Amino acid sequence: MIGKLTGKLDTPFEGGCIFDVNGVGYLVACSARTLSALPQPPATGALLVETVVREDAIILYGFAEAAERDWFRLLTGIQGVGPKLALALLSTLSPADLARALMAGEKGALSRAPGVGAKLAIRLISELRDRVGAMPTGPAFAAGIAAAAADLAPGDRATADAISALTNLGWKRPEASAAVARVAERAGEGAGLETLIREALKELAPR
Repeated sequence: MIGKLTGKLDTPFEGGCIFDVNGVGYLVACSARTLSALPQPPATGALLVETVVREDAIILYGFAEAAERDWFRLLTGIQGVGPKLALALLSTLSPADLARALMAGEKGALSRAPGVGAKLAIRLISELRDRVGAMPTGPAFAAGIAAAAADLAPGDRATADAISALTNLGWKRPEASAAVARVAERAGEGAGLETLIREALKELAPR
C-alpha cells in the first residue's frame, strides 16, 4: 500500500491531480483544499495517501495534512458516505469547520457539500458528534470548541439531552442517537425533549 508520495504537482484537475514522483505520474484524488495547498511546479511537495482497493480499481486519495486524512477515514466509515462524498465535505469544510458544524448540529453547513442532503446531515451529526473530541482539527479549533457547544440551538440541545437520557437508561449511545435522529426528522425542529424521549423509547422497544 502507498502511504505517502513526495514529488510535485503535475496536472491538477477538478477532484484530483497527477502527482509526479521521479518521472512516474500517480493519479491521486484530492479535495480542493489539498490541491490549493500543493506547491506550484517544479517545487517539491508531499501528499499523505489513503489507498482504497476495490474489485475493479486501486484508487489513491491524497491529503496535504494528517487531520484531513483522519477525517476522511472517519467519514467513509459512516453508512452512505463514500470517498467521493467525503472529499466533497472536506472541500467545503476544513477539519475545524467540520468539527464545529457537528458539535453545533449545523445541518445547513454540512448540506453545503455537494451530495449531502438533510437526512445525511442529520445522520452525520447523530453518529459523529460524540467523536469530534478525539479528532484532529488544527490549532484554531481548540479555542472555539466550547463556544460552539454553548451555541447549540434549542432543538439541538433537546436532541443532545434526549440522547443523554436514553444512555442513562441503559441504551448504547449509537442506538440512542439513531433513534432520536429518526424521531427528530419526523417531528421537525420544534420537537421538545419530552416528545423526543417518548417517541425514541417507542423506536427502541423490542418488536
